[in-house]
Amino acid sequence: MTNSAGPPASPRGERRREQLADAGVELLAQDGWPGVTTRAVAERAGANLGLIHYYWGGLPALKAAIARRAGEQVFDPVTEELSGTTTLEEAHSKLIELLSAPHDDRTARLTVELIAGAARDPLLGDVLRESLTATRAQLRTWLKGVAPDAPDGSETVLIALLDGMLLHRMLDPDLDNREALSALSHFLPGRAAPDESQTP
Repeated sequence: MTNSAGPPASPRGERRREQLADAGVELLAQDGWPGVTTRAVAERAGANLGLIHYYWGGLPALKAAIARRAGEQVFDPVTEELSGTTTLEEAHSKLIELLSAPHDDRTARLTVELIAGAARDPLLGDVLRESLTATRAQLRTWLKGVAPDAPDGSETVLIALLDGMLLHRMLDPDLDNREALSALSHFLPGRAAPDESQTP
């Protein structure tokens, strides 16, 4: 991870800065944004409080770095999983696998906090938009390979689909999503929606 805030860091300093950001992500997942303070992050990372001011100048830029890191942890694994498929059939199977995976409370909490932070803080909003823009671009490139006929905007639908299912499962961990997975084929890129005019 790179961050333009603060002075250039040596490789050792960059690793330390990443450790601080990772400590902030853990606090974010545990306590939400109210739990993310410069002191709490320094204590979690076992670092001197002055390092945060050295690298970021204060809490706002630190929060932006934490949001950027959290965005990587939320979006990158899904993008990598999907980008590893090379055919439409593989893509559909991977999407169903992702949606039926055991509930991940940590990822769900990070997702909710990223959205909540973006709604309240313009700087965090900019960071989330950057993360989403990069994710959409990667998925758009991947879709062109596996589903050339997929309509524009399919990458946005995919992200919304995954986020929506994540939210539902966070609110109701006992949700039986078999019906949703069964209906999924009607909405995936490359699968034509049923022609209602042909329905008896």
